[in-house]
Amino acid sequence: MILVTGGAGFIGSNLVAALEALGRHDIVVCDRLGQGEKWRNLQKRELAALVPPEGLLEFLAKHRHEIETIFHLGAISSTTERDADLVVAQNFTLTLDLWDWCSAAHVPFLYASSAATYGDGGAGFTDDGSSEGLARLRPLNAYGWSKHLADRRIARLVESGATRPPHWAGFKFFNVYGPNEGHKGDMMSLVAKLVPQALAGAPARLFRSHRPDFTDGGQSRDFVYVEDCVEMMLFVWRNPSASGLFNIGTGKARSFADLAAATYRAAGREPSFEFVDTPEAIREKYQYFTEAKMDRLRAAGYNRPMTSLEDGVADYVKRFLLAADPHR
Repeated sequence: MILVTGGAGFIGSNLVAALEALGRHDIVVCDRLGQGEKWRNLQKRELAALVPPEGLLEFLAKHRHEIETIFHLGAISSTTERDADLVVAQNFTLTLDLWDWCSAAHVPFLYASSAATYGDGGAGFTDDGSSEGLARLRPLNAYGWSKHLADRRIARLVESGATRPPHWAGFKFFNVYGPNEGHKGDMMSLVAKLVPQALAGAPARLFRSHRPDFTDGGQSRDFVYVEDCVEMMLFVWRNPSASGLFNIGTGKARSFADLAAATYRAAGREPSFEFVDTPEAIREKYQYFTEAKMDRLRAAGYNRPMTSLEDGVADYVKRFLLAADPHR
C-alpha cells in the first residue's frame, strides 16, 4: 500500500489522482475531512482505506509489512496560524515520528517541506540540505519555522549516520496553484480568487508595492502548476538515488500582475487592476520575490519542461474553474 497523509488536501489529492492513473488501487489516505466540501477532492478516487490522523500510528502498527511508501503531505499549511504549539505538533513532531517509523520499517519516506523556510530570501533559494546550509535560513512565520525544524533535524540525523529510511526526500514547494484547492478558503491561490472577480467585470485587486524597487503588482513569486509538482514528486519516488531536499518550482519568478493578466485572459476578460495597501499586519513580513533554484532536481535527472504560467493558468481556469465540476 502507498500511504498519502494529507491525501484529501490540495497537493495530496492531485498526487492520489496521479497514483491511481498509474494503476495503483492500494492507496491509503490519512486526512481529516471536517464538515465542509473537502471530501469532494477524493470523490472520483478508489481508496484502500481512509484513516483519521489520530488513528495513523495504530494503522501503521497493524499494517507494518504492507506499507510500500509514505508520502507525508499532511500539515497545518496556513501561514497565518497563530497556535505555534499546534503547528509544531503537526508539522515537526509528526514528521519525525513518521521518519522514525519508516527508518525502522525500511520504508521510503517522501515529505512536504516548504519554500516558506527561505524566509525573506536573504540567504537565497538554493535547496542546500546540509545542516550548515539550513542554519542560514530565517523563516518569517510559525508555519515556515516548523517545516524548517523538520528539515534541520533530518539533516542532522542523516549527517550523524543514524538509521534512516532506504529512500527519503523533502519537497520545498513554492507557490502552487491548480484544481482541488477550493476547500482552502483564504489560502487558495490568487488564480482561484481572481476568476470570480474577472467574471463579474471587476478589476483584479492586488497589493500595492511598499518598496521603491518594485512596481505595484510587480511583486514576484515562483508560481508552479500542481501537475508539475506531482510529476516532480513521482520522478523522485521512482528514482531511489534521488534523496535529499528538492525545490519544487519552475525556476522562473513571475509577477502578480502577470498572474492576474493570465487569469483574466483565460476567463475571457481583458485584465484591469486595482491596487490596495498591503495590510499592516503582514506588511513587515511580506515577501517581494521568490524563485526556486532547480539545479539539484535537474542534476538528479528530471528533464521535463515546466509548464509556463500562461499555459498552466489557462488549463486550470478553462478545464476546472469554469467547469460544472471544478475537482480533479
